[in-house]
Amino acid sequence: MLAHAEDTIKVGVLHSLSGTMAISETTLKDTVLFLIDEQNKKGGVLGKKLEAVVVDPASNWPLFAEKARELISKDKVSVVFGCWTSVSRKSVLPVFKELNSILFYPVQYEGEESERNVFYTGAAPNQQAIPAVDYLMKEEGVKRWVLEGTDYVYPRTTNKILEAYLKAKGVPAEDIIVNYTPFGFADWQTEVSKIKAFGAEGKKTAVVSTINGDANVPFYKELGNQGIKAEDIPVVAFSVGEEELAGMDTKPLVGHLAAWNYFESVDTPENAEFIDAWHKYIGNDKRTTNDPMEATYIGFNAWVKAVEAAGTTDTDPVIDALPGTTVPNLSGGYATIMPNHHITKPVLIGEIQDDGQFDIVSQTAPVVGDEWSDYLEGSKDLISDWRKPMNCGNFNVVTGKCGGAG
Repeated sequence: MLAHAEDTIKVGVLHSLSGTMAISETTLKDTVLFLIDEQNKKGGVLGKKLEAVVVDPASNWPLFAEKARELISKDKVSVVFGCWTSVSRKSVLPVFKELNSILFYPVQYEGEESERNVFYTGAAPNQQAIPAVDYLMKEEGVKRWVLEGTDYVYPRTTNKILEAYLKAKGVPAEDIIVNYTPFGFADWQTEVSKIKAFGAEGKKTAVVSTINGDANVPFYKELGNQGIKAEDIPVVAFSVGEEELAGMDTKPLVGHLAAWNYFESVDTPENAEFIDAWHKYIGNDKRTTNDPMEATYIGFNAWVKAVEAAGTTDTDPVIDALPGTTVPNLSGGYATIMPNHHITKPVLIGEIQDDGQFDIVSQTAPVVGDEWSDYLEGSKDLISDWRKPMNCGNFNVVTGKCGGAG
């Protein structure tokens, strides 16, 4: 067994394969296995084959930390690809710091964080939430806002940023309502009635949805039940992609929106090649691709490139090699890992079609992920740069000190 371990480079996969988040995370486990398979066909990394070590933290946030510790200490993985919710990421952060390992986190999140041991390949709020609100203001003339989220850190912090942003844009407090429901919430009748009533008061209204996991299915179903159409009250979602839509009747959802940095419908040779290889690997032409898959693809390829540049899988040289690493994305451009451990991404707005795909109605040039929001007190003066000599995730440009707002 020991000889075998030395012959391979182990890659940890930390995604929920059961529980409320399995609807979203199982595909990301499959994506890492697919990318490992593709890389091994090219000869592996540093002349060694990659070997996946898959665990199931089961949508149980404390279990994520236990499983991360197991992967790093017992299984001796060189890197981990994992987590979806921010609460799972926050759960594992102390473990990655203590054991000095690397996590690639592939999902849009609330920002307000920059850790040396984490690379954030999903969107920060300025790469998804704020451009989505701008689009609705400009293109749809939206004046009233329902910020509807699942009750945990990502929706709460994102909505705090969005509320501050909307107020800075002149939206009065009475034209914003914020609501949270638990994970797995199913009884949407009352909440959707409130949205309908709020939208019936004469000003164009939209819902900005940070609802996560399987609660999305009954939410959209109830919108349909109550006859809320996209032209009346559009919903823009930050956690609903092709994978989630695959389990829904999409006819009542046509015209509702999602903001991501990638859609399966992106028309580029790179994307066509990726989808084709994915379908061959998974043995199912109906399996969709989605944004966190592209973020996983970018992170995985950046890690491979940095390991090859460093000549080792050891944590410190790889972390040092990652900033400045540039790899292709799937929308025809490139993603660069920045000194704040976030990446450059274009922002795409897609409209749901009746086949469960998205018609891309807006696309920006690549945007640099902003880890600290310009719209929150205590954050707007902070920057992150993990290169030497700064080597700090929360440098205060006013006080000239590392250590944040204090």
